[in-house]
Amino acid sequence: MKKFLAIIAIASFAVACNNSSEAKDTADSAAAVVDSTANAAIDSISNVADSATKVIDSTTNAVVDSLKK
Repeated sequence: MKKFLAIIAIASFAVACNNSSEAKDTADSAAAVVDSTANAAIDSISNVADSATKVIDSTTNAVVDSLKK
């Protein structure tokens, strides 16, 4: 019975050590997903800001042109 318990203890230790290395891989991939999501959000906000700037610039040019007439 002691041998059986010793084998179970060694096996559980090996399984526990193996799972901890896989958790690091999962954490790394989760960080990569968060980074890519953040970059996508930043890009979309930049695109909205750029398009808003173009609209404001074109409106300003139209007002200036109409005032020149």
